[in-house]
Amino acid sequence: MAERGTAIIGAALDLGAGRRGVDMGPSAIRYAGLEERLTSLGLDCADWGNVDTAVAEATASGDPRARFLSEIRSTCERIARRVGDAVREGRVPIVLGGDHSIALGTLGGLAAAAGGPGAALWIDAHGDLNTPQTTPSGNVHGMPLAAALGHGGDGFQSDAWPLPALDPARTTLIGVRSLDDGERALLGELDLAVHTMSEIDRRGMEPLVADALRRASGAAFVHVSLDMDALDPEVAPGVGTAVRGGLSYREAHLAMELVAESGLLGSFEIVEVNPILDRENATAALAVELAASAFGARIL
Repeated sequence: MAERGTAIIGAALDLGAGRRGVDMGPSAIRYAGLEERLTSLGLDCADWGNVDTAVAEATASGDPRARFLSEIRSTCERIARRVGDAVREGRVPIVLGGDHSIALGTLGGLAAAAGGPGAALWIDAHGDLNTPQTTPSGNVHGMPLAAALGHGGDGFQSDAWPLPALDPARTTLIGVRSLDDGERALLGELDLAVHTMSEIDRRGMEPLVADALRRASGAAFVHVSLDMDALDPEVAPGVGTAVRGGLSYREAHLAMELVAESGLLGSFEIVEVNPILDRENATAALAVELAASAFGARIL
């Protein structure tokens, strides 16, 4: 059987976050052995390096309601082109962040290649559904899902991608435990599935991920965006914005195993690994383990 091809694309960007350090995430994940682990599963891995990114020290922050948006959009355009190249080569894009604002580039590239919106499993402690009008912080990493759904405003438009890049009826948030008022209001308008940590506690991970995969099935593309802050800080301490009460080690692995079993995975993204806050690169190592589960690693 032919090897499945993947393309690793790094985005060392932290302009969308309020705390520095996630720009080192791609290096930390690579250092933890991502390519070697995926190659051991029979995947043909090509590491395409990092896209160019601006740095905060040499960049004006711009509009306080969407700080560094122009530079973030430029980085996302470069990500979108790389993602499109991977899709055209028949490779599965694996995008390494960086903060979660990079997802606009990943999803934009996927939508451009597919010719329209697709599906996503958005695994995250946060909704990422703020807009420049609703944000309490001005940090763009709290806006990419709203932007990908076409609700971010003109600042997120680009010739590099169509918006919306996601179909809300085929998109699911998993692991949410921190929402702002504006995000709750937008959720009330959207046909978007949301599985909070409370629901995971009550019902368990398997039926909720199965529901998300049913929603995603048949879409133009199926993307998994894994924010490492979805996991509890006890098992993933090195993240951009930690929130207590998150997914356990096994819950996260089960979610990835179910994704692999479905055969639907078309692209994968790992974001918000912050080595400055980590313990011996444990969070990056866990990210590698979870990626392996998503691509088919099994106990037996």
